[in-house]
Amino acid sequence: MRIEAYTQVQQLYKANKPAKVQETKKTGFADQLQISSIGKDIQTAKTAVAQSPDIRADLVASVKEKIQAGTYQVDAESFADKLFAKYEELR
Repeated sequence: MRIEAYTQVQQLYKANKPAKVQETKKTGFADQLQISSIGKDIQTAKTAVAQSPDIRADLVASVKEKIQAGTYQVDAESFADKLFAKYEELR
């Protein structure tokens, strides 16, 4: 075995090593997030809707009382008008 050949091979491998990369200095920029006033209003509205109950208990209670007392009357003409308006809206 020739020692010179080993040294030459070792020199070849050392020559191909990449140079150390120097770390770049931070420039001091930072990400920022700005929410517009409309966005804030929408967020406030979402929070209010999330906190409100799904069922309006005051209206339900009054209708329940009328049904239990047997005094609840449905106006057929008014119901038909509302039903037709909803149909037109969906079409």
